[in-house]
Amino acid sequence: MFPRRELYVKIVMAGEGAIARKHLAGIQRIGGVEVISLAGGNAANTEGLASEVGIGHWSLDLAECLAQPGVEAVILATPTPIHAAQAVQVLQAGKHVLVEIPMADSLGDSEELVRVADESGLIAMVCHTRRFNPSHQWVHEKIATGDLTLQHLVAETYFFRRENKNALGEFRSWTDHLLWHHACHTVDLFQYQTGEVADQVSAIQGPIDPKLGIAMDMTLGMKVPSGAVCSLSLSFNNNGPFGTFFRYICDNGTFVARYDDLFDGAGEAIDLSEVDVSTDGIELQDREFFSALDESREPNASVRQCLDAMKTLHRLEQAL
Repeated sequence: MFPRRELYVKIVMAGEGAIARKHLAGIQRIGGVEVISLAGGNAANTEGLASEVGIGHWSLDLAECLAQPGVEAVILATPTPIHAAQAVQVLQAGKHVLVEIPMADSLGDSEELVRVADESGLIAMVCHTRRFNPSHQWVHEKIATGDLTLQHLVAETYFFRRENKNALGEFRSWTDHLLWHHACHTVDLFQYQTGEVADQVSAIQGPIDPKLGIAMDMTLGMKVPSGAVCSLSLSFNNNGPFGTFFRYICDNGTFVARYDDLFDGAGEAIDLSEVDVSTDGIELQDREFFSALDESREPNASVRQCLDAMKTLHRLEQAL
């Protein structure tokens, strides 16, 4: 469909927040990728970031950025509620898209995005970064070769967000969500590691916050047909440490993953230096997107591959 070539691609970065900055840092270590335009939501922040990293064009209008000469692809690091609509806009403009997790905040919008992606013939991928963190890659390979069998994945996702602020401490124009954003990472990871879709789910949540309008605490459970289970605890009320931590309880050992690092049950670090070309999961995820574009193939974490996670999230939402 797309002829293989020496990788050189001009892209648009959409988003001027903390996650966009992490993508930009990763791209600096990937050859053959040029960010020629920055699409943002806040004029001062967008102009400031463009100036800081040397992006020649910026706009608050995504369509204007898409129209810049030579643009082939877009990375969407924008607010969750507009992911699906913007991804559809990008595909309909004839550009490949890498959209931050989650691809949408509803099953219906996810299915529509997959439909548009299939019809377009373009590459559409989701930032399911956990698939690419060296820690989770190491476990995935051990499961694939039969060295490990997952029995129980225990995950904790904890933040302190009693005000509507982002990771940079800046006020947001939208509200984050424990289920459709943060749980999405673990739901996809559990099903990816087991190679199965959960056939049993359970969910409970705490009170709805009167200011933010969302549940600040949540507990989710899943089980796949082979018998492996997943327990996920989430909170916006936790005052540190922050982040998501995974405990893989297996038949042949226990392992704790903290983003790109992995430890055994005794707390000893596992050497991951040979797992991939980098130890940065976001960089590795972006490399997969650009490699898929270069090789004209479906990427790992395509929107179609990740639709099962959205279906499971929908069932969890119904259980709430």
